[in-house]
Amino acid sequence: MPNQVTREEKYILIEARKKLGLTQQQVADKAQVAMRHYQMFEGGKRKLSTASFWTAAKILQALELDVTTFARGGYATTDSDEQ
Repeated sequence: MPNQVTREEKYILIEARKKLGLTQQQVADKAQVAMRHYQMFEGGKRKLSTASFWTAAKILQALELDVTTFARGGYATTDSDEQ
């Protein structure tokens, strides 16, 4: 029986960025947000889920993540047999 694994938002962002081979600066540039602002999301100091819709949408788009899937927790929860 698979175990449910919940990941924090910051790990979702980091994983997506690394999968695309982008730096934090490149994501910030693509999303048209300040680098420091983006770093706060990846560092866990701010939550993307509580940011403005437009900011969250721009960052998710830059990371090629679907806004609806993110909002429904589809990236935060995965089923895994590992643990």
